[in-house]
Amino acid sequence: MAHTITDDCTNCGACEDSCPVNAISEQGAKRVIDADTCIDCGACVDTCPVSAIHA
Repeated sequence: MAHTITDDCTNCGACEDSCPVNAISEQGAKRVIDADTCIDCGACVDTCPVSAIHA
């Protein structure tokens, strides 16, 4: 199952830069993860400064 980004997201973009498959994009005031592209590696979780990404 793909990771998800909660409403705690501050839209800093750190997660997007860390994603090896470019599954994260900006949508409105936060980032979103494309579930079809996400490989569930968890790289984004470690880079999020506000812990807004969960499995």
